[in-house]
Amino acid sequence: MTTTTPTTSPDRDSDPLPSRTPLGAGLLRQTATGIRVLLVLTVILGIAYPAAVWAVGQVVAHDQANGQVVEIAGQPVGSALLGQAFDDPALFHSRPSATDYDGLASAASNLGPSNPDLLASIEERRADVAEQEGVSPADVPADAVTASGSGLDPHISSAYADLQVARVAEAQDLSPSAVRDLVAEHTSGRALGLLGEPGVNVLLLNIAVLEAGRG
Repeated sequence: MTTTTPTTSPDRDSDPLPSRTPLGAGLLRQTATGIRVLLVLTVILGIAYPAAVWAVGQVVAHDQANGQVVEIAGQPVGSALLGQAFDDPALFHSRPSATDYDGLASAASNLGPSNPDLLASIEERRADVAEQEGVSPADVPADAVTASGSGLDPHISSAYADLQVARVAEAQDLSPSAVRDLVAEHTSGRALGLLGEPGVNVLLLNIAVLEAGRG
């Protein structure tokens, strides 16, 4: 009876164990790779991209990119892009602001349309505006008693501007027609000719009213 001795693959016996990278070396390599990626992305996203956006803004929309600051006699009095409070009866008033025109806290009141506090404040404002302008509460437009979503809208509606013409004209000793002309000059049309409603920039209009009153 012949016995057969099992044969072993020479290749399997002769292959050395696969080499392994020491754990410390692998961690160092991964750390170095992560640092390189961080540096590259920092240059691209933290320096190059912001610089490109800034450069495009300076070329395409220089005034808007720099806040469109309005000055009188070299002194800044506000931004044409941000609303502010005007309480002087001789000037046009802005629409209400839920954040008191705080540029660092731009927001709406977040009160729902049926919230009793919101409804009460609207009715109170409506009565105040109607008394100040000498009109019926029913004639007070919506933007005279409600804040914008940002609380910083620099515009009012043409209806609210027209409502204030008589008061401003009397206080500035100007004719109503002259004040209406100023309102028309500072009324911007719909965005792209079809979006939104025409608006009147209150800050720019008030500056024009003061200049006309002094003239």
